[in-house]
Amino acid sequence: MTKAPKQAMAQHSELVTESPWQSLKKFTSARIALGRSGNSVPTKQLLDFQLDHARAIDAVHKALDLTSLVAQLQQSGIIQQLVSEQPIVLNTKAADRMVYLQRPDFGRQLSDTSWQQLEAFRASSEQAYDLSIVIADGLSSTAIQRHALPMLEQLLGELQQDAKHSWSLAPISVVTQGRVAVADDVGECLKAKITMILIGERPGLSSPDSMGIYLTWNPKRGAKDSSRNCISNIRPEGLNYPQASHKAFFLLSEALKLKLSGIGLKDRTETEDTDPALNASGSSNFLLGD
Repeated sequence: MTKAPKQAMAQHSELVTESPWQSLKKFTSARIALGRSGNSVPTKQLLDFQLDHARAIDAVHKALDLTSLVAQLQQSGIIQQLVSEQPIVLNTKAADRMVYLQRPDFGRQLSDTSWQQLEAFRASSEQAYDLSIVIADGLSSTAIQRHALPMLEQLLGELQQDAKHSWSLAPISVVTQGRVAVADDVGECLKAKITMILIGERPGLSSPDSMGIYLTWNPKRGAKDSSRNCISNIRPEGLNYPQASHKAFFLLSEALKLKLSGIGLKDRTETEDTDPALNASGSSNFLLGD
């Protein structure tokens, strides 16, 4: 005779020895205090691990839905207000996902065709750009599909309300099989003062949809990683859109004012209002001095 569900659950719980540290789980999504069943991990915890692992693999290998993403960018009201040109779809030298994973250097550079496409566009326009925005799949197309548009709309709202500067934005570039440094190619082709890339981060077992933002002043092919600023773990369960947008707006404004980025430009969004010593240097960088 089949046992009733409550009876079966009661028997199951008796087989699992709970961890004495279980109360700490409310502070983190990390896989801690799992308990044990005999000498093994309880079945539920094992299945949860396998599910998270499968989600991380899917995030790496799932192709970015370009048609859907470009349509969303074209239909966004605030993007239409601030960006006069339609999004441009580009490719890197990585022809497919397997090449992308095996040859990171290919993902860092635009294909010859895309490079020429951007140069031709720039030659047809005399407008000077403050900011070139790039969206790339990176190692998690899931992250870009979920967070790129709402994050971008949040940031553009702040740029639109900037009382100190009227931002000139280059067409949004959407790059497939892209890594962080590919934004240098885009920024150089468009001759933008700053380039900013929204990119899917390497998935974690509890965060398959984490997105990062990197920005670089005076982007050029071959720029060092030390010349970039990074905002990481952007997603509702991590750094939410308003928080990430506030940091990005601060760094973009400072980069434009100080004409630098990377190790010379620090995120002071959490101290700018409370530590007068950090603001005493005015327009100069407090690390570099006058």
